[in-house]
Amino acid sequence: MGKNYAELHDPNAEYTMRELSAETMGVTAKRGGGRDVEITDVQTTMVDGNFPWTLVRIYTDAGVVGTGEAYWGAGVPELIERMKPFVIGENPLDIDRLYEHLVQKMSGEGSVEGVTVTAIAGIEIALHDLAGKILDIPAYQLLGGKYRDKVRVYCDCHTEEEADPEACADEAERVVDELGYDALKFDLDVPSGFEKDRANRHLRPGEIRHKAEIVEKVTERVKDKADVAFDCHWTFSGGSAKRLAAALEDYDVWWLEDPVPPENLDVQEEVTKSTLTPITVGENRYRVTELRRLIEKQAVDIVAPDMPKVGGMRETQKIADVANQYYVPVAMHNVSSPVATMASAHVGTAIPNSLAVEYHSYELGWWGDLVEETVIEDGYIEIPEKPGLGVTLDMDTVEEHMVDGETLFDEE
Repeated sequence: MGKNYAELHDPNAEYTMRELSAETMGVTAKRGGGRDVEITDVQTTMVDGNFPWTLVRIYTDAGVVGTGEAYWGAGVPELIERMKPFVIGENPLDIDRLYEHLVQKMSGEGSVEGVTVTAIAGIEIALHDLAGKILDIPAYQLLGGKYRDKVRVYCDCHTEEEADPEACADEAERVVDELGYDALKFDLDVPSGFEKDRANRHLRPGEIRHKAEIVEKVTERVKDKADVAFDCHWTFSGGSAKRLAAALEDYDVWWLEDPVPPENLDVQEEVTKSTLTPITVGENRYRVTELRRLIEKQAVDIVAPDMPKVGGMRETQKIADVANQYYVPVAMHNVSSPVATMASAHVGTAIPNSLAVEYHSYELGWWGDLVEETVIEDGYIEIPEKPGLGVTLDMDTVEEHMVDGETLFDEE
């Protein structure tokens, strides 16, 4: 990397009063049964998919390796390198303690939200894969067992003529009939020809009519063969979002996603409560503390955490637990490689209120080649019974598609 991020000086990390390392906590008892394992290394490799995926591997003195994935973005590998000294020598089975240990150690570097949480999540997911392999159980068993054998997948759809309602309807029909999905999502923040000013977030009447026409054409084309959601990518003002949601109430909209920016929770609540159109939010918030406020204010009808972004597998399960108290389903946002996609599916099978997991790479021909196993089949992910996450990296594919300048993982 050119710099040794693992040796950066941080007084906050060095003198934190809530030090949760095994040494400080006095966690020294022998465990037996092959469970006395220590972490020896943590490595990352960034793969150039339709997003730059950061894959994570954790190595142990037992020769067992766990694989995870952090949400994409710049700076994530450096942050994981920074955290490596905090987990080396630790027992990887202590997932909760190690997660909180990293949150505390990185508190001065932004572990409340943002890319630091993302980096911690990559380690946390790899720990679940590793712990499952050590204990010889699938990762979902670490979360308490399963509610279902397979998890529904919704396909994020695109077309070269994304603003053409008929083209969107054609693609919806193709994805349902030819690819086998019964759950779809299309973008609504697309050009209509009526825009005057991109900065003010205001929707003119012609823009709303155009978006409503996309919704009408797509939902009418697939009818009961598929559920269809529509994404706004946090683009519109509160007033415009309310008018748009009202205009869609006559159509079979699965949900309207992120109609307003994420920062102002009061506006989000007002929009959600103003309409019968189901509103989905969550990918731009971090950890259960932020998602909890969204749910408790009933500012969301369906919550959509992005598992490798929000904090990892157990953090997503905590969010689902809060959501379940308010009878809110969970539809996991997901733009990941097969690794975190499968990890999301493990969470999806372990929570009662799982609705679906997103698939955002159907146009990327080699997506499934990144692992040796088949992940998605006929619009569902069957939860593997193999130890850990149940997927194995194809190192030839990883090497072929690495970001320029990256280094391949060490052998196991």
